[in-house]
Amino acid sequence: MYDPKPVELANQFHQATYATPATVQAYAPGRIEILGNHTDYNAGTTLSTAINRGTAVVLSPSDTSGVNLSAANLDQSVHFDPTTDETMSDEYQWANYVKGVFNLLRPHGIEVDNVNCTFAGSIPMGAGLSSSAALEVATAYALIEFAGGQLKPITIAKVAQAAEQRFAGCNCGLLDQFSSIFGVPSGLIHSDFRTLETTSVELPAEARFIMINPHIEHALAESPYNERRSSCEKATAQFNSLLDHPVETLRDVSWEEFTQYRDRIDPEAAQRAEHVIAEITRVAHGIELLEQQNLHAFGQLLYDSHETSRTAFENSCPELDLIVEAAREAGALGARLSGGGWGGSVVVLARESEAKALCQSIIKTGRTHRLDPSAEITIPSAGAQIINP
Repeated sequence: MYDPKPVELANQFHQATYATPATVQAYAPGRIEILGNHTDYNAGTTLSTAINRGTAVVLSPSDTSGVNLSAANLDQSVHFDPTTDETMSDEYQWANYVKGVFNLLRPHGIEVDNVNCTFAGSIPMGAGLSSSAALEVATAYALIEFAGGQLKPITIAKVAQAAEQRFAGCNCGLLDQFSSIFGVPSGLIHSDFRTLETTSVELPAEARFIMINPHIEHALAESPYNERRSSCEKATAQFNSLLDHPVETLRDVSWEEFTQYRDRIDPEAAQRAEHVIAEITRVAHGIELLEQQNLHAFGQLLYDSHETSRTAFENSCPELDLIVEAAREAGALGARLSGGGWGGSVVVLARESEAKALCQSIIKTGRTHRLDPSAEITIPSAGAQIINP
């Protein structure tokens, strides 16, 4: 399952811009982070799902050297040399994600030049649904297909991650790329970022995830994301000096050890570590609850997650807090910010029979507080794929 709208738009724009049809089409979905906030770069675990919105990248050969790149949604085009490792100008920051993938695939034998490239997406940018990772992953799939090569999915994820880190300036983990690649219909993705293994987790049939977008844009590269990551690394180093076993990341610190030793490390580092270690604990508990079909208790984990986001990690904001409380008052099973934070969207867990009424109630509450939120009941979907023209 994929969203055909960005595929159609990308092909139409490509034909209109380059007067030639695309010969390769790739698609990658956005994602919802369900549990496991900021755990990926701490070698932790996450629960996420690919969604029924995504990004399409289409290609065709060009008679000129370099890459002609068009963003259909923005009606903009640029040209770049895929062999250089310099980023684009600030005016075309969106192009950096694509250029990074072109450049970083080259050491893996995927050397693409003389090409026209167009992308289009149905993921609202800045909504915390990982439009950047979807663009990176779709670009990688398209280039590998165009070059007639093969790469392991984990390698593709790492290339996409490196593109975001080196070309877009966000020191991100692998959650977004893994979710976009390993999506499963009607289920969640359990990712372990120590072993780099993924497994699917079945959802109760009545479970629905609603994305509430209060339309407050964010850009992780411009947020305190990198600062929070540094705090986690500081906490790791200090726990390593205190505990009687090696601590390479916060994954190595149990909740019991954290509560025992938290007062002996830097207060701010301890505050950030509290959220991450609690999240890793919640992921494990959440899998058990889903196996028991206990949606009510699973939903409470989402509320707990948002609370430590708000108080310990401080990556929420008043608008997201308001939406979470509106969901709670409307009777939602759970709600929390989804993604890096400091803006973006809220994921709400509901039963299918209650989902539409919840959407209406949350939107109404948001509007009374001068927000203009939108709501969408999402469908857990398959991961990235090549689409036959």
